[in-house]
Amino acid sequence: MNKPYIIGIAGGSGSGKTFFLKCFLEHFTADEVSLVSQDDYYIPVAHNMTKEENKEYNFDLPSTIDHEHFQQDISKLLNKEAILKQEYTFNNPDAIPKMIEIKPAPILIVEGLFILHFKDIAELLDLKVFIDADEDVALQRRLKRDLIERGYSHDDVMYKWINHVVPAYKEYLLPYKDECDRVITNNTHVAEDIMVITEEISADLRKKLF
Repeated sequence: MNKPYIIGIAGGSGSGKTFFLKCFLEHFTADEVSLVSQDDYYIPVAHNMTKEENKEYNFDLPSTIDHEHFQQDISKLLNKEAILKQEYTFNNPDAIPKMIEIKPAPILIVEGLFILHFKDIAELLDLKVFIDADEDVALQRRLKRDLIERGYSHDDVMYKWINHVVPAYKEYLLPYKDECDRVITNNTHVAEDIMVITEEISADLRKKLF
């Protein structure tokens, strides 16, 4: 193939996007697919902030992403150039970020909250996948992740959810839901349900691309 096949995977916080991606990637080898995550393009701000400022800073806005760098790296991969990227450490000032090399492949996955909002990126996508979940399910997943994995307090998580996460989802992602080729409702806690869907999509892609 001359050009990689680009799959955009969008979903709000707590939609289960990460688990969907993990299942999907298991159907391909490292040479067959590469992944670019919007999270790795956050403009670093943590080292300038107090804990209170970090709590109030809204990370759920398109302006927090280095959109130009994100788009340039996608273009490089489409031109069969590898990219070198510093991983995003979720604004943890104590974490030492690793350098990630992303190599071009026949399938390129671009994932993130704003990939459909960024028109220059959305126009490149051959397949748009929207991962959906009921708000109460998504909130429970977010609470579990942020309380356990990231050490936030319950009040901090709820503040961000109400003031940042939900408004951003409604403004920058939900309006594009009807434009997507696949809308996957992920309210289940049964891993097999998502595994079946990823198996079906990957089988279709294999027929089409390989």
